[in-house]
Amino acid sequence: MSAVWGNKIKITIFGESHSEAIGIVIDNLPAGATLDMDEIKREMARRAPNGGEFSTPRKEGDEVEIVSGYFDGKTTGTPLCGIIRNTNTRSKDYSMFKVVFRPGHSDYGYFLKSGGNNDYRGGGHSSGRLTAPIVFCGAVCKQLLREKGVKVGSHIMSIADIKDGMFGVDIDGDKLENLTKEVFPLLDKNKFEPMRKIIADARNEGDSVGGTIECAVTGLQGGIGEPFFESVESRLASLLFSVPAVKGVQFGKGYELSKMKGSQANDPFEFKDGNVVTKTNNNGGILGGISTGMPIVFNVAIKPTASIFKEQNSVNINSKENTKLKIQGRHDSCIVVRAVPVIEAVAAIAIYDFLR
Repeated sequence: MSAVWGNKIKITIFGESHSEAIGIVIDNLPAGATLDMDEIKREMARRAPNGGEFSTPRKEGDEVEIVSGYFDGKTTGTPLCGIIRNTNTRSKDYSMFKVVFRPGHSDYGYFLKSGGNNDYRGGGHSSGRLTAPIVFCGAVCKQLLREKGVKVGSHIMSIADIKDGMFGVDIDGDKLENLTKEVFPLLDKNKFEPMRKIIADARNEGDSVGGTIECAVTGLQGGIGEPFFESVESRLASLLFSVPAVKGVQFGKGYELSKMKGSQANDPFEFKDGNVVTKTNNNGGILGGISTGMPIVFNVAIKPTASIFKEQNSVNINSKENTKLKIQGRHDSCIVVRAVPVIEAVAAIAIYDFLR
């Protein structure tokens, strides 16, 4: 099974949810880059708020150990490898999943792929735990992008049927960075309480809810990307769909464009301060697969967490019988909040891969 992505840089993730450690190797970073380790810790903490209201009770420090490629406070140009120790596992909570598959989870697919040799504990290599090293890589790429004037940020666009606003054409980098400092980033703060309630209700019912995240990239020059196979959309989408629970990706207005006339969907050009800009950004800053210089804007759909506490129908692969499954353990009732920094991370990785 491959776990490698990238053109100008390459990333390789490794480990399983309950293995000794998880980690990532990043190839072809520039030599001499200074990394703000406090900023990296802040990004890691966003993904794992340690048993807070919007997180699984599993507490992991997500302390990254850089074991190669960093010396005397600077990158060396050799592969940068970061590992994260798994220190709070309860493998016994997952023993039944060797033969009884969780509906909506990757258990069955990995069983088929590996011939039954997969590590099923905590979801193994397919667990959302593997997004921790991706956030580390994204934190590194964010710092390198910031030096080029490129910034990445996002907000929760919806939880279940409760909707926040959407980024306007005038979204700026400072506002994006301010959003990254919020635990529950919203454009309309009045939507917090109804979203919090719908998550709490799902938790009390032993169920889960999903939602959407809108992400933007500002400061990216026009002319980045290639038509067809190396378009900005295709490269971003290839990473976004690698994030567990992502089931949909839309750029700009996405599916709404299919309901518009061309006169409504097109983004009219104009000169502003000597630069070519568009009055609207329905196409998300990308035309023909190439950046226009407008903010890159996209949103992703996050499905409800598959591991829920309600009784469900499943099968026992050994006995070849239908069975009932009631999951135990520690699970999120809504993964959307913790997915926000992950989406930003993969966006930063993909954009940096273009610019490296």
